[in-house]
Amino acid sequence: MKKTTPTILSILVGLPFAFAVQATDPAPKPGTEEFGLTPRELVQAIDQVEALITKCMRGQGFEYVAADYNTVRKGMSADKTLPGMSEEDFIDRYGFGVSTFYTGQAPQLSAGYSPAKIGLGERNVGIFKNLSAADQVAYNRALFGENPGESFAVAIEAENFSRTGGCTREAIGQVFTEDQLQASYYNPKDALINKDPRMKEALRKYAAQMRTMGLDYNHPDEVEPDIRERLAALTKNGTLRVEDMTPEQIKAFKKLQAEERRAAAMNFHLAEELFDPVEAAIEKELFARKVK
Repeated sequence: MKKTTPTILSILVGLPFAFAVQATDPAPKPGTEEFGLTPRELVQAIDQVEALITKCMRGQGFEYVAADYNTVRKGMSADKTLPGMSEEDFIDRYGFGVSTFYTGQAPQLSAGYSPAKIGLGERNVGIFKNLSAADQVAYNRALFGENPGESFAVAIEAENFSRTGGCTREAIGQVFTEDQLQASYYNPKDALINKDPRMKEALRKYAAQMRTMGLDYNHPDEVEPDIRERLAALTKNGTLRVEDMTPEQIKAFKKLQAEERRAAAMNFHLAEELFDPVEAAIEKELFARKVK
């Protein structure tokens, strides 16, 4: 009898169904929320992190009430917004709201714009305010580590966990991956979009126009992290109050504020002109729906 060679089809027929599906299905697309999560995964991650922060803070001898998803989401949504002001108006006036709203005070004591305060929730702000001044310092060191104000809501909205510390960092590290904890992490959805030739061309135009303004940035996502790092270097990681700055520090601080306003405004308007239409078209092709 003639010996026949088995075909690929006959081999697959004899394998479990799940394997055959994996062999033919395209790679799953990333989620459309922060860190490439789906909406459901984001809710679950927030709930898990907040529960772990509560446990960690209790171990440090402090009370912390796990903020629910809606509270954390409000903190995320408060980024670059104020009542009665559009995001464009906010950026033209305050830049990213990083150095322009900096005081050196704990975020829980902020009287104005503070996504960190909103994301912590009223109960945690109340707990903090009832502590002595010395205990407030110890509380925020336990919660935030060496960078006061780097809250979970602020970090997840910025998609940058690298500056988190204390119980916030410990909790995040148990829920998110090692790659997601790095400053170099990039949202897989955005990475897909950036590979598109249309986006690459938009990036070339962006970098060229930013350089005409004396701004050395190659991508819109580089600008705000740079301002945050420069502010941290100037203010000892956010522990130096404005009223305690030397005249030289005040001068450098005001220069940074002016540069933030200029860079943020240029960044916003170039992104609106060059990126938004291209990104919308690519997202429609990738996800078959508009990503909010």
